[in-house]
Amino acid sequence: MIDPAELMKLAIEQCRHGIALGQSPFGCAIARDDRVVAIEHNIVLLTTDITAHAEITALRTACRSERDIHLPGAIVATTCEPCPMCMAALHWARVETVYYGASIADAQAAGFNEMKTPAAEVARLGGCKVRLIPGILSNECRALFADWKASPNPRTY
Repeated sequence: MIDPAELMKLAIEQCRHGIALGQSPFGCAIARDDRVVAIEHNIVLLTTDITAHAEITALRTACRSERDIHLPGAIVATTCEPCPMCMAALHWARVETVYYGASIADAQAAGFNEMKTPAAEVARLGGCKVRLIPGILSNECRALFADWKASPNPRTY
């Protein structure tokens, strides 16, 4: 299995790339069977698509790569706790485990219009079996919000 911290480092680097392109500070990487199958960042502003969160774009890439809508055994590293939309998509993709760094509260503090429902609560209410593991490189992930705020014209949604 790919080390979750190493997978998170890929998500962080991709997030930095997205920030440099004027996008918001979220990155995600997905691995399956010891292979990285997706590394993406948030492209909401680039695509004018409010659903183009890092997890969604990574799931789209991973599903195309694997030629399947289900990703059993996949591990996901995302720089921020999944929002309810992303948590539902991760559930539907049947990923095994999601590791995240920053929290929804961190995103909200940075100015994002987050729903205050934690991913674990969404999973519990929905009967989701995806394992959620917080706190992976959380300081580095929270620092991405400061990097983004220091970038030209940071924009929330």
